[in-house]
Parts: sequence; structure tokens; C-alpha cells
Amino acid sequence: MFQEIAGIKIPDSQLAKDAADILREHGDDLLWNHSNRVFLFGAINGKKAKLNYDLELLYVSALFHDLGLTKKYSSPDLRFEVDGANAARSFLQQYQVPAESIRLVWDTIALHTTIGIAEHKESEVALLYSGVGLDVMGDGFEQFPVALREEIVKAFPRNNFKQEIIPAFYEGFKHKPETTFGNIKSDVCEFFIPNYKRKNFCDCILHSPWSE
Repeated sequence: MFQEIAGIKIPDSQLAKDAADILREHGDDLLWNHSNRVFLFGAINGKKAKLNYDLELLYVSALFHDLGLTKKYSSPDLRFEVDGANAARSFLQQYQVPAESIRLVWDTIALHTTIGIAEHKESEVALLYSGVGLDVMGDGFEQFPVALREEIVKAFPRNNFKQEIIPAFYEGFKHKPETTFGNIKSDVCEFFIPNYKRKNFCDCILHSPWSE
């Protein structure tokens, strides 16, 4: 395990190591490299913006943020983001982590795909969101230092990431496409499922049981 990458020290407490072991055990190289890149991107963004944030909590949040896509942690009926948040909460409760810190990690993971809200929350929430946005969609790509970006990708390679992450998303929630209603992951269902018709908010209003 690397000790420092792009000027960011990788947390090495027992809690951090155990969190890394869980992702290694239940995830794959795609999620491992992605989650570590997300952590580093977010941490560097926080450093550049001179934000106060807990590096270890950001690290754990990054490691768990997509764990809800794995067979071990995927529920039959919850959003995968919530599954990951619940897994992190159960994990942190085994340690002497304050309840407020656990709540913060839960929010950080649960909101990591929530456009228009996550960036206005606590630093950890906003930074994980920024790291995910940069790694998945290239948000802030031109503003991120090239040398640091290259160092991170060298340590945690992308390896055909653009082509592999969309199927990975779908595999994680294809058994519960209804959980993507109202969020960006419905685009993934539409990408893979022939003639997929997403639930429509206006239809929900017009066909509600109210008589008027």
C-alpha cells in the first residue's frame, strides 16, 4: 500500500486498513482503483480550497461509496448509495467513532450522486462528490493539476474505466431498477434495458389516488 500519493497521505490507522480490506475482499480492481482515485481527487480539491475536513472519514467514505454495487452489500430494494452508506455505518459502529462522524460518513456516501445538493453540504460530502464527478464524468478536469492527476492515475490505473464503469453500475442494481427513479442512475437502466420506460414524476401526480 502506498503511504503518500500526490502529496496526500493515505490513512493507515487500523480502521482505515480494515475498511480497505473490506473493499479488497468484496469489490474488484475497477472499484478499488476508482475509489482510491476518488479519495485522492477529493482530498486534493479540499487542500486546494483550504477546507477543514477529516481525511480518514473522507477515505472511508470513498472506499465504501460504491460498495452497495457488490453482491455482499446490495439490498433487494434500496438505492445502492444507501446500501453503501448503511454498510459504512455498520462498519464504523464497531469502532469508537462518534455518532456525528458516522452520520457524516452516511451522508457523504448516500449523497455522492445527488447533483445540486451534495456540493453545498459539509466538506466531506462536497469533496467526495467532487472526486466522483472528476473520475466518472471529468468534472473539473481542466482545473485539476496535470502532474497530480497523472501521478494518481499511475498509482490507481483507469484501465478502460469509461467502458467498464457503466456495466458495473448496471450489474449493481439491475435487480431493482425502480430504485433509480428520480436520480441519474435511471440513465444506466435506459442504456441497457430495451424499451425501458422510466417512472415519470408528472404521471405520479396525475395518476395519484386524489380525486382532484
